[in-house]
Amino acid sequence: MPENRPDWPKLVPQGSEFFHRAAATFSLWDLDLVIIDWSDELTKREGFDGQSTAKLWDVYPALANPPIAALVRHVIESGRPRSVRLMRTTDEPCDLLLLPAKDGLAIIEIDAGDLAGETHAKDDERALLRHQATHDVLTGLPNRRRFSDELARLLPTKGSNLALMQIDLDDFKPVNDTLGHGAGDIVLKLAANRIRSVLGTDDTAFRLAGDEFAIIQIAQGQPSAGERLADTLVAEFKKPFVVDGITVFVGASVGIAIAPRDGDEGEQLMKAADVALYAAKKEGRRRARTFDPAMLLVLEQRELLRRSLRVALQHKEFFLEYQPLVDRCRTVTGFEALLRWRHPRLGVIPPIAFIPMAEADGLMSEIGQWVLEEACRAALNWPDHYTVAVNLSPAEFLTVGFTDRVSQTLDLVGFPAERLELEITETVLLERTTNNLDTLNTLNVLGIQISLDDFGTEYSSLSYLKNFPFDNIKIDKYFINDLLDDEKSQTIVRSIISLSHGLDMRVTAEGVETAEQASWLLAEGCDRLQGYFLSPPLHVDRLGSFIRHGKKARMGAAAGTTRAQDTQMAIGQGSN
Repeated sequence: MPENRPDWPKLVPQGSEFFHRAAATFSLWDLDLVIIDWSDELTKREGFDGQSTAKLWDVYPALANPPIAALVRHVIESGRPRSVRLMRTTDEPCDLLLLPAKDGLAIIEIDAGDLAGETHAKDDERALLRHQATHDVLTGLPNRRRFSDELARLLPTKGSNLALMQIDLDDFKPVNDTLGHGAGDIVLKLAANRIRSVLGTDDTAFRLAGDEFAIIQIAQGQPSAGERLADTLVAEFKKPFVVDGITVFVGASVGIAIAPRDGDEGEQLMKAADVALYAAKKEGRRRARTFDPAMLLVLEQRELLRRSLRVALQHKEFFLEYQPLVDRCRTVTGFEALLRWRHPRLGVIPPIAFIPMAEADGLMSEIGQWVLEEACRAALNWPDHYTVAVNLSPAEFLTVGFTDRVSQTLDLVGFPAERLELEITETVLLERTTNNLDTLNTLNVLGIQISLDDFGTEYSSLSYLKNFPFDNIKIDKYFINDLLDDEKSQTIVRSIISLSHGLDMRVTAEGVETAEQASWLLAEGCDRLQGYFLSPPLHVDRLGSFIRHGKKARMGAAAGTTRAQDTQMAIGQGSN
């Protein structure tokens, strides 16, 4: 047996007297679970000599059982002790205390019969197991099981003093996607600490799952007390997190429900808080909302939309409108196809209301295929130099076989690839970067033009412009709205135009509403304009008339109008 035995009592959790009262049968194992030290008692029982290389399974065969083997690995990796009860061949129970040790695992073996009088030791073990069963390993907060038990215990006794808060972290997914799950775990730990920092004496926080947390508050004066706590929490999450020297912003949205007003049972109260959380997210996130019965109506309408959306394509309820794109010569060069949904009961529903729903339900691939084919067929009737721009949702872009479907659609319709422009947002580029680059390069090889849509409002990483083959950058209307009055917007727009031209990319400004905005943008070198000042989106039946008016406008320009008049004529007549 090795002479330099480690200090075994130090291997036991701090403050525990379990080791001192236990029978002295113990062993130490390396990370490969090969024995490196052991007690005299184990030597006598197993017949070890001084050079034993026994594996863990040789001494304790029951630990080779996959669920228990996984538990052994969990102890080593998490640094948290666990206990296991095994049966010996004599049918006598044996308790093993598995302890994390430096570069390995320590095991203390106790005969269950020897512990009959050891009340304190057993209490220590039970307390440890109970804590592990009711608390989250990563954050140390009580877990979902403890949350359900606590809510069921408090609801009958605390009456109107109880507030339940459901919490979701905002923009947590990009942290995992860009920095990795290790960074995500760090943010979750820091988030748990921030939640703890705002709790009062009678408030308890829980981690339910992933980036979902909850708080149970017992306080007089609900719902005001709960709303104050929630607002404090939201404000706390407006501060940045620092992960390995990188600053990230992860906000919090909170839904509040009050007992018994919003529910006198756990399930009812949780549903009310969840509905309020949904309302907070729909209103822009990073805020708190208290449940109101009217929110249920909104949720019911959403579920109606979801059910209707699944059959909208089959019932031919989708249609496209087309908004013109105008170049620096004040000439229409093409149209952007915009998806619309005419619901049989609710009328025309804007894309912002149903596209996220379609993405979440896995419907965008089928809908996007219809949009692409319909837009290309319509564009066959336009002048040969006109392009058609089609938006791609992230869910559609990331679908396996996407480039093949685009190529097949062009062949089926007989539409030239160089007349198709596909628009993607920066959100698409956050996931599966290598695959994204392959997809964009394939589309580029096919001759399809690629536009980066809504530039400046998402993550705006310049690495996207360097690494991905874009033909066009679209400046979001957020910067165009106050362009004439805000110097910062002017500086940003000028910078985007200069940067894009330096990278041999065109620039399109969205949301152009006035003649003054159009003149400013053209003077600064913007390549294309799009917006309601030029024309609202048009039904396909009106495109022929619009194209003819556009030709008349260019003829008028040739007749000798001034530059200002020419701009007004060529652009303004497009709105007729």
